[in-house]
Order: sequence, then C-alpha cells, then structure tokens
Amino acid sequence: MTYTVGEVATLAGITKRTLHHYDEIGLLHPNGRSRAGYRLYEKADLCRLQEVLYFRELGFALDEIRSAITDPSYDRGRALQRQRTLLTRQLEHIETLVESLDEAIEAHEKGTEMSNEDMLEVFGDFDPKQYEAEVEERWSGPALDESRHRTSRYTKEQWTEQRIESDEIAERFAALQRSGADPKAKDAIAVAESHHLHIDRWFYPCSHEMHAALGEMYVLDPRFSEYWDKLEEGLASFVRDAIVANARH
Repeated sequence: MTYTVGEVATLAGITKRTLHHYDEIGLLHPNGRSRAGYRLYEKADLCRLQEVLYFRELGFALDEIRSAITDPSYDRGRALQRQRTLLTRQLEHIETLVESLDEAIEAHEKGTEMSNEDMLEVFGDFDPKQYEAEVEERWSGPALDESRHRTSRYTKEQWTEQRIESDEIAERFAALQRSGADPKAKDAIAVAESHHLHIDRWFYPCSHEMHAALGEMYVLDPRFSEYWDKLEEGLASFVRDAIVANARH
C-alpha cells in the first residue's frame, strides 16, 4: 500500500512542505512515484519518518539526523532504543520540574524561601563545592563574578531547565561520535556552538577563545574528561576538537 504526500502529512501532523523539504535535503526519499510524478510513500518510508520525527522531538538538527540515519552502520532497533532512553530522561526531568514547581508554589503561598539544598539538588552527583578552590584560581575575575551573580538568583526549576539543555547537548555530541562523524565537520561545529551559547546564556559571557580553553580543560582535567567519557569513550577529545573547530570557524 502506498500513501500520498497529503495522506502522510495528515497521519504525522506535519505539513506537505515539510515532507518536500525532507526529500530535497536527502533526509526522507519516498520509494515510489505516481504516473504523474507525485511522491508515493511506502511502509518503510513511514518507519523512517517515525525515526526522523522522534529525533526532531529530541531537539536534533536536520543535518545531524541525516548524518545518523544515512550512516551504513545505522540500526533502526538501536536507534529506537536510544531514542527511548533520551525520552525517558526527559520525562524524568519533567517530573522533577513539576515537583519543583509544586514546591515553589507552596513556598510562595506560605511566604517562605526554598533552601539552597533544594535549589542545587538538580545537579545530581555533581557537587560544585568540590571545585570552588580551583575555580577561584583559574577563573577569578569578571567571568566568575558574573557566573555567581546569575546563578545565585536561579530557582530550582531554572537549574532543572539548564540541566536538561546541557544533557541534550551532551547526547548530541555522543550521537555524532557514535555515528563516526568528523568533529571538525559542520554538524559537530553546530553542536559546539550550541554548547558555547549554553554557557553564555546560563553562566557568563563566553568568548570563543574562552570556550576553546574550556575544551582543552575537558581533555586535560581527569574530572571533566570522566564526565564526557562516561557517555561515550573518547568523547572528551571529540568535544574538544569540535569546540576548537567552531572557535576557528
């Protein structure tokens, strides 16, 4: 059985133009054509579209998705399992966010403030205090002052939002490395820029020069490299190379 562009668009809740664009950029080529030359989609095409839309929901860029699903080693089963893992993480974050909102509402109604512990528990196993002395030595000055100024005002839900965004960027880096992507290629550079903007938005004005220095630290400092490499072996070096490429770009 085949499906027209209009039928697929209705099924997926997207526009015909989106399907045309996916075809044009090589993301989803329909297997069939009508006698009049119109696109016709088969079951396999719908399965591919499903994978693409899951990746989009997870925040992946179209170029990243295309690189992943056109890789010869791409496996649909593994991809679906990985997507499920990512969505489960997001669900856990959302549940935590809802709980924190309930706490914030209750604190507001009672005229009380949330404790520092409640505000910072979203860091999970990461304890910022253990790095304070090193931060003072390496980053004392306007950047550290600005970071402290911003973060001192963050609510628990803001910390949760920050962490979700950070985790998604880290997973995008990991996905690219798994696919065998070049860290100096445009897909990796795009994620590196997202990482750069994340720091600039949440913590302090971060120049590309400073960002490149951070990338070097991810490799040289075992504590930072451990964070990246637990996601994917060798990821710290991949992230560093992508960051440096983005700074030069």
